[in-house]
Amino acid sequence: MSQKQENLIVVLDVGSAYTRVLAADLNEGALRYRTHAVVESAGMRKGLIAELGPAARAVKAAFDRAEQSVRVNIDECTVGVGGANIMGVNTTAGLNFGTRMREISKDDVSIAVERARGVTLPHDREILHLLTRQFVLDDQPGIHDPVGMVGSRLEVDLHMSTCSASVQQSIVTCANRAGLEVSDTVFEALASAEATLTADERELGVCVLDIGAHSTELIVYFEGAVAHTGSIPFGGQHFTNDLAVVLQIPVAQAEQLKLRYGHAVVTAVPQLDEIEIRTPHPTMIRHRMVAEILEPRARELFDMVRRSLRDGGVLGALGEGCVLTGGGATLPGLLDVTESILHCPARIGQPVQLSRMPGELTHPSYSTLVGMLLYAHRKRVTRTAENNSLRAKLRAIFAASL
Repeated sequence: MSQKQENLIVVLDVGSAYTRVLAADLNEGALRYRTHAVVESAGMRKGLIAELGPAARAVKAAFDRAEQSVRVNIDECTVGVGGANIMGVNTTAGLNFGTRMREISKDDVSIAVERARGVTLPHDREILHLLTRQFVLDDQPGIHDPVGMVGSRLEVDLHMSTCSASVQQSIVTCANRAGLEVSDTVFEALASAEATLTADERELGVCVLDIGAHSTELIVYFEGAVAHTGSIPFGGQHFTNDLAVVLQIPVAQAEQLKLRYGHAVVTAVPQLDEIEIRTPHPTMIRHRMVAEILEPRARELFDMVRRSLRDGGVLGALGEGCVLTGGGATLPGLLDVTESILHCPARIGQPVQLSRMPGELTHPSYSTLVGMLLYAHRKRVTRTAENNSLRAKLRAIFAASL
């Protein structure tokens, strides 16, 4: 095994059913797929880490496979954070420069952002992301970067994406126990948006719904910025559990039934069709019965999504509609339910194709993983540019002192 490769970027997604790892390197400034690994998760309950030991062993198993493939030691990664504990907060703050106008500096922007983030949060909340919605300079809104502009008052509208501090720490501790240093954490819906959205969708208004096993995370973009984030405590597993309870079959069999015959719209299923299930003996049931179980759950999910969007003040801001992604997004008929309840267009979001990436990863269930890689890459590029700028300034200072 060779030493650590400096340009390798690795991300980790600890899900309810699977623990996934994806690695890519930088090739002439672009991301190039290197490997990925998928193992069954352990120690998870309702989307959260319930037992650190088994969860850490699953993470280590996934990274061992990845290391064997790339033949490089991996000791650092970016991890995703999601689940029903996610909560978004919008806040505003500003600073006055007196009666005389002056040029806005980076320090001024930092001070405004720090004041905006000073809102009091519950003691158990951790800030995942500080996302600038807009700057307002002397009552002129819609400014994305005020540095270098001239004014007498600067305000910032900020969106803070927060999570449970204990949930985030559990994920970090799990990775640490597997021998990994966590370089960054990212909200999973933000990552999914990185992998699935176009620039026009971000500008005109769009909601990304990342439908996982036990929760659905959502993020709304409007005028190019994040306007709302949140989560719904319902996911694909709830659909499966409903089938298992009503039909009195094992959960594993219910999952296969959902994948093979599931539909979220009753009227889309032929009335006379029948399918066979084993309970434990072969039994014929109406195909429509499966949809009759799934449709109410689908409508309940999107009623809750609608309520979250309304409470966030963004229900009328979805000019480009909704993008459904995640493993639960592929249930037939779900787009119809989305459009019916939210009154906007909807599409399935598949992750962008990376160089040399296998086709199996261009599936909605991998949107978070691919998006985390894009996010980590962008953060690294930004950090490198800032470091280069700082070094250039230091060189200029030392040169001037000679």
